[in-house]
Amino acid sequence: MPTITILTAILWHFPLVVLVGLASYLVYQKRRSSSVYLLDFECHRPPPSYRFPTATFHELIYLDDRVDPESRAFLIKIIQKSGYSEETSIPPPNAVNPVMPSITHARDEAASIIFATVQNLLSVTNISPRAIDVLICNSSMFSPTPSLTAMVVNEFKMRSNVLSYNLSGMGCSAGIVSIALARDLLKARRNSLALIVSMEVLSLNWYGGKIPSMLVTNCLFRMGGAALLMSSRNHDKCSAKYELQHLVRTNKAREDRCYACVYQDVDPDNKTGVSISKAIPNVAGETLKANMVSLAPLVLPYSEQVRYVWSAIREKVRIIGRKDAYMPNFKKAFKHFCIHAGGKAVIEAAEKNLGLSKEDVEASEMTLHKFGNTSSSSIWYELAYLETKRKIKTGDRVWQIAFGSGFKCNSAVWKCISSQHTRTADAWKGKIKTDLIKEKNLL
Repeated sequence: MPTITILTAILWHFPLVVLVGLASYLVYQKRRSSSVYLLDFECHRPPPSYRFPTATFHELIYLDDRVDPESRAFLIKIIQKSGYSEETSIPPPNAVNPVMPSITHARDEAASIIFATVQNLLSVTNISPRAIDVLICNSSMFSPTPSLTAMVVNEFKMRSNVLSYNLSGMGCSAGIVSIALARDLLKARRNSLALIVSMEVLSLNWYGGKIPSMLVTNCLFRMGGAALLMSSRNHDKCSAKYELQHLVRTNKAREDRCYACVYQDVDPDNKTGVSISKAIPNVAGETLKANMVSLAPLVLPYSEQVRYVWSAIREKVRIIGRKDAYMPNFKKAFKHFCIHAGGKAVIEAAEKNLGLSKEDVEASEMTLHKFGNTSSSSIWYELAYLETKRKIKTGDRVWQIAFGSGFKCNSAVWKCISSQHTRTADAWKGKIKTDLIKEKNLL
């Protein structure tokens, strides 16, 4: 009789036990921090006909009557010091005389980069456009109506409930800002896919005035773009390339010198351009150091953290000077470095501040040499370079560092899940010579 009573009680309360257990499991799953993965990425390779060799640049500015002799000499000096190869590219409308900015040309340029890059990425990953839950596009200087994300949704016939976001005016660091946004959305919407497109449009941004700080952009930026797929689906861990570990963003816009370092304005002749200050290497170095202070506790081993804190204390009480302060060895935290290819001075400033070797900044230098400054997508050309060179191994950590107007320095830390999924990037096919020493001498 007691046995029957116990059995009856168990059966009577069984639905309640199941309900409580199920509720507890759902609460646990909701609160549990989900991982975010990078499935794959693709970098745009402009057609060979878009190449912009030095001779073409010289001819363009010599035939343009709006360019005075002083400006012409300045432009030639900048391009000679840029370290660019003869393979960097610009959109065709920027290679004619005179250069005539056009919204139609800008849309065509954006479409040519975005559609081809996204299509290649979806083909490689075998992902249907209708499977995308989040879509993010970033282009600092071009924000049309309808938006760039609307162009993508229309071209690939995505779902009507896809979450779309456009980021503009954030400079070359916008790519990592997009990653941060995608991470937050993917964690809020578990088991989702996010497509990110990072690029810049040049067709509207040729400066035809005489201000040297604004003329620099005519020499600096080149055509390029990247698309990447991020996921918070648990089963994607088996096929993903990388797992996102950390994101650190530093914004120093409250300081006037940093805020005005990269600034869009009009000159005395009412011509629009983007001014780049000579102080940008120093500002980039200072902002990088501030970013490192926030990132260091997340990635450095305790031994390095203790040495850094002890050095900071000694500097504070003036036992040692600032030049003698200990700089943490980030090579103990990272195997690879992808520093935004904003220019030779920017890469050299990061190299100095981080105590890196030439081998550590090889990917950045080669990207600058072969593709030029492609704005927010440059860090992906660098990661593609490392994959093509078969340098990424399972378990390696990669530090992506991007600088942008504002002034901003943003960091993304990725851990390679499986190097078996890395591949030769289409953008780098035929661009990496076997004689690396000879290639470096070109810089």
